[in-house]
This record gives sequence, C-alpha cells and structure tokens, in this order.
Amino acid sequence: MKRSYLDWNATAPLRPESRAAMIEAMDLVGNPSSVHAEGRAAKALLERSRATVARTFGADGADVIFVSGATEAAALVCAGRGLLGAPVEHDAVLAWVDATLAVDARGQVAVGDASRCAVQAANSETGVIQDLPQGLAVVDATQAFGKIPFAFNWTGCTAALISAHKLGGPKGIGALVVARGTDIAAQLRGGGQEMGRRAGTENIVGIAGFAAAAEAAERDLDAGVWSGVEKLRNILENVIENGANDTIFVGKDARRLPNTSCFAVPGWKGETQVMQMDLAGFAISAGSACSSGKLRPSGVLLAMGHDADTARGAIRVSLGPQVTEEDVMRFATSWLRQREKFGARRA
Repeated sequence: MKRSYLDWNATAPLRPESRAAMIEAMDLVGNPSSVHAEGRAAKALLERSRATVARTFGADGADVIFVSGATEAAALVCAGRGLLGAPVEHDAVLAWVDATLAVDARGQVAVGDASRCAVQAANSETGVIQDLPQGLAVVDATQAFGKIPFAFNWTGCTAALISAHKLGGPKGIGALVVARGTDIAAQLRGGGQEMGRRAGTENIVGIAGFAAAAEAAERDLDAGVWSGVEKLRNILENVIENGANDTIFVGKDARRLPNTSCFAVPGWKGETQVMQMDLAGFAISAGSACSSGKLRPSGVLLAMGHDADTARGAIRVSLGPQVTEEDVMRFATSWLRQREKFGARRA
C-alpha cells in the first residue's frame, strides 16, 4: 500500500541537508567546553550553528539558547512568571500560564498588557496566524518558523520558542531565543553552558542538524515553495467541500499557515477518522501531536466557539513540500468514501 504523510505540523521529515550535517558532526571528538584543539573545533561548530539559527530566525542581536525542544524552552521562560495566555495555546505553554485571554470565532487572541502575555504566532491545529502585538513576553513561533515570513526582531517580544523537527531538523533539539540582556534563571544547573542558562554538554549533532534545516527552510521560503503547498491545501479543501458541503472548515476565514487544514464532521469522531485514514494509507492527526490519544474535545476549537460535538469530530491535515497533488487527491477521495460509509451514520 502506498502511504502519504500528511502530518507535517506534528513533525516534518528529516531534510537531507540536516542528515548530512549531523553525520559530519558525529566525527567531531571534542567537548565544546574543552580548551584543546578538538574542543575548540566542537565549540566553533556550536557557535556557527547558533549564528545560523539566529540569522534565519531574524534574531540578530538576540541570544539563542539551545534546549531539548520548544517544551523545555516554554518551561525555561514561562515558569513562575505569572504570564497570561489563551486556551488555544499549545499544552507546553498552557502548563505555565493562566489561560484567561479571550479568543474570537476566527481564533484571534485578545491581548491586554502584551508584556504579561504568551501568544503563539500560528496555531498547530487550525493553522490560524495571530495578529501579534508588539512587546509580548513570549511568542511561540514553533509552527511559524520556516513556513511563513517571520522574524524575532519584527515582534519586539522578549522571548520566542522554536523547535528543529517542525522544519525538517532532528527531534529533541530546539531553542529559546531571548532579547539580549534578558534575565533567564537556569532550571538545569551544573556547568556554565549556554551562557549559564542551561547546563549540560550541548547536543552538537542535533544543533548542527537544526542549523542546516533552518538554512534549507529559509531557501524554500525564499523560493516560494510554500505557495505551492498552499495551492495543494486549497485543492484539498475544495474537493472535500464539493463532495461533502456540510463539512466545517475551521479558521477558513482567517489568515492561516499555507499547509494546514482543520475540518470536522460533527458526530464522526476525529480519532476514528485518524484510524480509518491510517488503514487507508494516510498519516493525519486529530489535533496537536502532544495532545493525541487524550480522547477529549479540542480545547482550541472549544475556545473558538465550536460545540463539543464539532470539536470531537475535527481532524488536521498538514502538508509539506514533498506532498504531491496525487497525494492530496487520493486522500480527499478516500476520506469522502469513508465519510459516506461511516460519517453519514455518525459513527
């Protein structure tokens, strides 16, 4: 059976540039904290990679702190600060904020005092892009980085979260980017790595892969690759809408990531659809990968005003540059067939 991977917001396939950079980094023997030649070579790679991530993220003049991923970055910058957020935020941020900010039907967050708020740049489930006010305390740029034009320095924010595997780098490496001079209290203590903000020998292999993926993602964005992806997303939605006009497309009237489609059939559970489409050869999801399997209505859709039946019936299809029109048409045809068989009976 031919399989089509349509879950790029959960994780993107590893880019060949990232794989090559990691293999090369594996040959470096030294610890970047060591002062001998081998250590200096590892340190040089570390700092070149840091500069690359900063440049591609539009964070010149900011500090890039390498961590294990956006979840650790969120804990490092949000814990104990009494920040405000909205129910549409990723669970990694919701764990540390007071989720009292209002959300409208288009998925936009109402921000008061920006300096006390953590707000995502784009939602992982719906793809809705936020109209970010200047001066936010934290911006979760995990989904935006590499898919849409975005720069840390445009936002005037204090800190931002990013993750390598969302743009074709390895899993288990990310960064907290902070404005120069920002006070960040280390949670992992020991050595003085990462400017004393995150102890532990740096993951040189993962960091090298992160930097290579960031550069490749920048090239794709500049070349207009994601415009092609958006055309495929629109084809997908048009075919599904024409075949099942009662389908609810979430956030369709808002600015969205070019690759993301979230749609629902009330009464046809999202997790059921995911399993049925998996058996048919397609990888999709019923929301954020970190929330899958929890068998509860999507908090994002509930916050946008959708009822629980709709929120339980939502799936997310997220595309990438390797997805073809054939993949999209095969998925749409298969989904409509499954809907006729199961969804119409409200399975």
